[in-house]
Amino acid sequence: MPEPYTIRVFVPDGDPESVKIVEFFNWTGACIALPRSAWPKVQGRSEFRRSGAYILTGSAEGTDDELPTIYVGQGDEIGARIESHAINKDFWDWAYAFVSSAHPLNRAYITWLEHALLQRAQDAGRCHLDNAVQPREPSLSESERADAMGFLREMLRILPLLGVRVFEKPVPVATPGVGSPTSPRANSSHDERDTIVVPARVDGFLETFLGEDCWYSIRIGGGMLKKIRYIAAYQSAPVSAVTHLAPVKEIVPYGDAGKYKLIFAEPARQLPSPIPFGDAPPGSMQGPRYTSLARLHSARKVADLVLPPKEQLGD
Repeated sequence: MPEPYTIRVFVPDGDPESVKIVEFFNWTGACIALPRSAWPKVQGRSEFRRSGAYILTGSAEGTDDELPTIYVGQGDEIGARIESHAINKDFWDWAYAFVSSAHPLNRAYITWLEHALLQRAQDAGRCHLDNAVQPREPSLSESERADAMGFLREMLRILPLLGVRVFEKPVPVATPGVGSPTSPRANSSHDERDTIVVPARVDGFLETFLGEDCWYSIRIGGGMLKKIRYIAAYQSAPVSAVTHLAPVKEIVPYGDAGKYKLIFAEPARQLPSPIPFGDAPPGSMQGPRYTSLARLHSARKVADLVLPPKEQLGD
């Protein structure tokens, strides 16, 4: 069971969007989180003359799935390594450096941290890795390994508080389970919205909605996460209609930017009749829309999918 913990955050320049130094009470390590724009001002700090491990995060050119790109590295003097990346790597906009304030971390120790972080990122599947080579796991003594694992544990408790979740395997936030897309499920709630309609371009629809039995990078209101049981696809022009429906098995976090991935319980099925855009206002299907399964089955045009306020909120 997770244990409660306390951290201390020091903001040296008084700007909460800039450099932060994060420490645990009774921990000899420290994390320095900084935006790329702050690097020229802070590179002279003593922490960057120490050995340690670091993580760079950002968005790389050529990635269209909205997952972040990360680079994990280590060095005897991490400031020199980050300076090199400031010159040679364009993708990153934040850096997170971890050092020890008590004693220098030896090369095997920081290489083990690098290896462990890369392995966790690969297992989680929530980012793209900019690392060209996966380092081999170095040999550590039993005591060194225990110490390194303890240091890694504290790193992994700090990073989510800074918005970095790429090292965590996504855990479902909702599990609607298997349902039948042909008949509505009785719902005791006043809010009958159990279906999300998502816009999809033809290539993404074929490759992901039909090819992978999922849909991702969706923003969903927190109050809707437990209500959604079905997902429908609105194919953009030239189709311009809602054409397919699938039951949702799981909803899991996607990336680290507050978006979600919906995993289907079974392959999507084509609706008996497409629901055309019709006379809906321009822009009506530029983002996800909520509706009910019953309304979806009876709709003759997109405007029919929108529930009146009384149906959405109850009496």
